[in-house]
Amino acid sequence: MLNRQGRPTEAGDASLSWHDTFTGNRGLQLEEALIFETGRIDVTGVDLDEPEAFAPRLGALMREEEIGLPGLSEPEAMRHYVRLSQKNYAIDSGLYPLGSCTMKHNPRLNEAMARLPGFADIHPLQPPSTVQGALALIEELSGWLMALTNMDAVAMSPKAGAHGEYCGMAAIKAAIAAKGEAATRRFVLVPESAHGTNPATAAAIGFEVKSVPAGADGKVHPDAVRALMGPDVAAIMLTNPNTCGLFETEIVEIAQILHEGGGYFYCDGANFNAIVGKVRPGDLGIDAMHINLHKTFSTPHGGGGPGSGPVVLSSRLSPFAPVPFVRRNGETLQMVEDAAGTQALGRLTAFHGQMGMFVRALSYILSHGGDGLKQASEDAVLNANYVRACLADLMSLPFGNRPCMHEVLFDDTWLKDTGITTLDFAKAMIDEGYHPMTMYFPLVVHGAMLIEPTESESRASLDLFIMTLRDLAFSALRGEKERFSGAPYLAPRRRLDETKAARSPVLRWTPLQPVAE
Repeated sequence: MLNRQGRPTEAGDASLSWHDTFTGNRGLQLEEALIFETGRIDVTGVDLDEPEAFAPRLGALMREEEIGLPGLSEPEAMRHYVRLSQKNYAIDSGLYPLGSCTMKHNPRLNEAMARLPGFADIHPLQPPSTVQGALALIEELSGWLMALTNMDAVAMSPKAGAHGEYCGMAAIKAAIAAKGEAATRRFVLVPESAHGTNPATAAAIGFEVKSVPAGADGKVHPDAVRALMGPDVAAIMLTNPNTCGLFETEIVEIAQILHEGGGYFYCDGANFNAIVGKVRPGDLGIDAMHINLHKTFSTPHGGGGPGSGPVVLSSRLSPFAPVPFVRRNGETLQMVEDAAGTQALGRLTAFHGQMGMFVRALSYILSHGGDGLKQASEDAVLNANYVRACLADLMSLPFGNRPCMHEVLFDDTWLKDTGITTLDFAKAMIDEGYHPMTMYFPLVVHGAMLIEPTESESRASLDLFIMTLRDLAFSALRGEKERFSGAPYLAPRRRLDETKAARSPVLRWTPLQPVAE
């Protein structure tokens, strides 16, 4: 017998079966129709008087057809979006185990600071004399970022991580051009385990990509870099800690190889949360590194919200930092907008980055202090290793059961012969109330399951998460395929056919046609 979710039930097992309801709702889990099904395109939720006659000034841009948006009253609109929000998983709901994404708790103090009128209500076109406090905040945050990384300059304008990558690689390209080597240095070395944005950024800016193989231990080895190094290599883009959750212990030697060969070292700073206060990237020989403020210094990213990706630069690249930047003139702070007469690579964006993210990041930094930032890194690494130690007897570790950094990487070797895949296991986590970990990434590991608990989680929340995964693991090893093959059973929507959805996406909603009697 199947229950409403299509899950097998045993006779008398009331815990897995429930009766159909007239509304389709399940208690307070409300069934929510599409907004086009809820509203009507021929009505509006606001009463507006007919406008007086006027001459439109849009010319050929004047809309000729109805806009086609559904009309809802304010209560209907509010209920719709509140119900949708209740179907979302968020860091405020529970542990968010996504690997390589650092979905940490966002202290509400940061939100209160970002909403202060002096920060929230300013406009980027205001005269600098009217926003001296905001410029002072940018200056102070810049100082912290340079101190934490031991770098000479920082570009604050990049809007997110990939934008920061572009900025750092643009600075490298400008430095190469200044040396007259633009025609020869055409290649960028990118490890196999890199974030996908790394090769994309290198290609987007005009470089060609050479892949650096990972060693059997999941790390990049100097010999592999040395074999690819030559006068045609512009830079390497390497993440440290890498996406296997491991610290690149040979990074100093790798940097020396690049520098001796005339190249530059770009570090992807997405995993900076693991080493803040412990290691200064500038001490490792790094020339450029973006910092995801929205990862390292609180605000969880995702959902299309604003990011921020400042780029710190070494003395070799600091002259090429883009405009605009803040400069102090006595007691007055100025916004330098013009790159004329300098080696600045130009302008990357209209204004000076994401002010709200700057405020949140500095609030986080000041409330923690240098010692608190260091402890956060230590706790993030401790939590990941606690997860590793508690699951290593059941779930396989591709690079051996040895300490990891801020995230722990499992593979699917332990699922061999069970008929259960990484995807099946992850979907079953949804029934238990957890967002799945990062799946099938990094690509260097088959059936990867990458977990990053961050420092935000308590021992109690980690224990419950670990015991849940252990229960699922035991179930998989016992051959209880039904628990996994159709999961999730208890989510508002059942599992999609991912292959069909990818190959035949339906990108436009059309109303169902009534069935003829």
